[in-house]
Amino acid sequence: MRMFICGQWQDRPEQVSVTNPFNGKVIDTVPKATAADVDKALATLVSGAALMKAMPAYDRSQILRRAAGLMLQREKELGHLISSEEGKILAEGVFEASRARETIDVSADEAKRLDSEVVPLDAAPGAKGKFGFTLRVPCGIVAAITPFNFPLNLVAHKVGPAIAAGNAVIIKPASDTPLSALKLVEILLEAGMPAEAIACVTGGGGDIGHAICTDKRVRKITFTGSFEVGEAICKMAGVKKVTMELGSNAPVIIMDDADLDKAAAMVTASGFANAGQVCISAQRILTAGKLYGDFLDALKPRVAALATGDQLAEGTKMGPMVRERDAMRVESWVHEAVGAGAKLVTGGKRQGTIYEPTILADVSPSMRVSCEELFGPAVAVTRVSDIDEAIRLANSTNYGLSASIFTRDIDRAMRFAREVDSGNLHINWGTQWRADLMPYGGLKDSGLGKEGPKYAIREMSEEKMVVFHLNT
Repeated sequence: MRMFICGQWQDRPEQVSVTNPFNGKVIDTVPKATAADVDKALATLVSGAALMKAMPAYDRSQILRRAAGLMLQREKELGHLISSEEGKILAEGVFEASRARETIDVSADEAKRLDSEVVPLDAAPGAKGKFGFTLRVPCGIVAAITPFNFPLNLVAHKVGPAIAAGNAVIIKPASDTPLSALKLVEILLEAGMPAEAIACVTGGGGDIGHAICTDKRVRKITFTGSFEVGEAICKMAGVKKVTMELGSNAPVIIMDDADLDKAAAMVTASGFANAGQVCISAQRILTAGKLYGDFLDALKPRVAALATGDQLAEGTKMGPMVRERDAMRVESWVHEAVGAGAKLVTGGKRQGTIYEPTILADVSPSMRVSCEELFGPAVAVTRVSDIDEAIRLANSTNYGLSASIFTRDIDRAMRFAREVDSGNLHINWGTQWRADLMPYGGLKDSGLGKEGPKYAIREMSEEKMVVFHLNT
């Protein structure tokens, strides 16, 4: 596929191969963009931003609505593409395509809800005859820097609200999974998006990422990825608006009154979907001592039953990791934990990019599989004595994106909600759950700002204050 800049689909002599993570076969190639390409793209987007700002909200909404309709028609095709380039099983790829369509559709709704607020200035001393209201206006150019693990829906979460708010947008998709983003650009153009108001540059993140983040024509950066890259972007950005959706090592607390079957089922679903390559994957399973053995007995057969292999094959329940070096890293961390005293309950073997679904028990909170972000198909089970210790361990991390508790005690549940430092909190469910319309974001090193179209639009717009000084 070609990249889209300056209102045209363009190729370059140097190409980047996009491969199927399971078998290494080349699916397609994309151009390797340069900093000069970014400069040209942004020059065009300046004009596109002016066009989008002048476009009525209704027209922006209609573009997004038509795009959502096209995505619905092509849902299976998009799902197959997602699974092919990223490695998640086909059912998960199709589900992501449906979620991306919903995200664009909700963005169409929210384009009509950009509102103003009357400010009661006469409530201030000496403000008689003053009438004030706010105006919300677009930022201008939004840079959307997206990760590999949800190559369509996380692009939709940035592009949909950017368009709804009246911005132009430049997309930098992950180098491993650029095809889904390019397909979304095709769909948006078909739906009526002005060609000069959108761009998608492909290739590695180094030079072109620096060019995007440091350019003063970019007013807003929205990024999903690792803490380390997010921190670097913030340092490069200078005086820009930023939204950072960063890493996590999500805790699941299982109290002594938990529904064990439900807890085991939800830990399996939350820990191993997309081979654990989800920011809100269940990672640290903090389990009450009274139920510790019973919980492991309930969890083990569910995890062991997850058939691995070709993500496009019927019957596969977990596909490959996106890169072999990532599977090797998970393998190394698991071996390190076992060497330090953790117990391997099931899994623990690697074949190329496939890493078996793995349970580690008797994990010390100081082990790397617990205290850092694993981002792979393994869960670390740790024994806790009571709710006090569980909350203390849940908070003993720099991260705070998602956390959950299983308990029938409403007082424990409310204490968990109030005291655990996390942007998303789930009661009697796993950590890996998100409705695309809800406010979504982390605390601490898990990020800044919120996603979800309604909330992202506020991040992608500016507020003006207007004061009439009336003769009264």
